[in-house]
Amino acid sequence: MKTLVKIIIGLTVLAILGFAIWKGIRLFAPSYHLPFVPSVRVPKISCPIDKDTDGVDDLTEFVVGAKAEVMRKPEYRSAYYKGGYPPEKEGVCTDVVWRAMRDAGYDLKSLVDKDIRENLSQYPRVNDKPDPNIDFRRVPNLIVFLRRHGMQLTKEIKSGNVENLYLWQPGDIVTFDYPHEHIAIISDKRRPDGVPYILHNAGPTASETDQLQSWPSPITGHFRFPRF
Repeated sequence: MKTLVKIIIGLTVLAILGFAIWKGIRLFAPSYHLPFVPSVRVPKISCPIDKDTDGVDDLTEFVVGAKAEVMRKPEYRSAYYKGGYPPEKEGVCTDVVWRAMRDAGYDLKSLVDKDIRENLSQYPRVNDKPDPNIDFRRVPNLIVFLRRHGMQLTKEIKSGNVENLYLWQPGDIVTFDYPHEHIAIISDKRRPDGVPYILHNAGPTASETDQLQSWPSPITGHFRFPRF
């Protein structure tokens, strides 16, 4: 009986020592933890343009406007509207863009309609039949407009590369190809590796998501508007 008790006590002591040693390794041996990966710090560009002269630059206001759209949570609904503008509670990806620009003092509809009238052959999506009720809400038309009046930037994204990611600034506009044609505004929120989120409406409502690299269609354009 005494022998059995000694064995139990011995095993208990060994278990306690083993647990203590294991805890010591966890607490005092950093090599047993995953390596620390520091966040990538990407400087923000200085935008010299303030269209509505309110003291806030245009790129910043595009982000603020797009985030306001996310907060409003308009439901995704693709439809044709007389006069062009959908109700504030409805929208698609292009509506995030013109509403964000509106908050900065730009009337994107008027700008696109004017450019189409004066340069009709440059807009194949219009097919020689301009329709102000919908033209400014079509991604292919906005791509043509931005190529003509904005700055075209890299479409390459290198996570963790500050030099590359510096070219991806909050307020920039990115477009995606078929089969999931899309347009979004670059957010001021970034992942730890520096890749930015996007502000967009892909349904069911407008949102801010980490889909710049994972959107299921390739990037067709990366623009900065206005050009400076």
